[in-house]
Amino acid sequence: MRELLLIAIKASIAAGEEIMDIYSDSFEVALKSDNSPLTIADKNANITINSYLKKTAIPIISEENKQTSYTIRKNWNTCWMVDPLDGTKEFIKKNNEFTVNIALINNNIPVLGVIYVPASKTLYFAIVEESKAYKCKLKTHKFTEAIFQNSLEITPKKEINNEINIVGSRSHKSKETDVFIKNLETQNKKVVIVSKGSSLKFCLVAEGHANIYPRFAPTMEWDTAAGHAICKAVGLTVKQVEKEIELTYNKENLLNPHFVVQ
Repeated sequence: MRELLLIAIKASIAAGEEIMDIYSDSFEVALKSDNSPLTIADKNANITINSYLKKTAIPIISEENKQTSYTIRKNWNTCWMVDPLDGTKEFIKKNNEFTVNIALINNNIPVLGVIYVPASKTLYFAIVEESKAYKCKLKTHKFTEAIFQNSLEITPKKEINNEINIVGSRSHKSKETDVFIKNLETQNKKVVIVSKGSSLKFCLVAEGHANIYPRFAPTMEWDTAAGHAICKAVGLTVKQVEKEIELTYNKENLLNPHFVVQ
């Protein structure tokens, strides 16, 4: 597992460098069939990540790959789950809130997660079975062994007092989220909204900067898998709304149900 983590970290940092090369210049924006934006940064990052992960001989599910039929995927016990540029809308807005997400899925559960924030050169990573997650600030978009030496363990908030910090999406808001917040306020809780884009929302909860992340808008498996692994490693849950079951991966439909991280 450590060797796979190493490969995923190297892939994420290399992809981050590709993304930032384009970020600093002008670029065109295309629309995919679902009207979501696509840039050359998405494509280049995906090519870079695939070049690393293919060496593991583990199948890859990536937002920018042609999706393999479920008749084949359902037989995969293990696979990579990749979003080469999570938060393309944030990338286009140039607000720095975009990430590279790489997770390893085993028997439909995330067991390893890496999130790289190219704009700040910040790396989050975890192996779930070790029950620890880490954060490291890099000096350059280059992998060195010093990453592990300089990484700090992150932990979520242990208790919820009368003030609750709730993570809200920067680009996707919903009426259901408003209702969720109002329900907390009726419990005499002071609610503070923390807005972030991409998988940074998971990171905020995992490192204790927020208490809860409710998601009542569409997400795909590659949007959540890496963040799910990091949160799971620090003892948080990522459960379907109104159900006591966690999100699962490599489903026939790669669309996630609504969920809450806490």
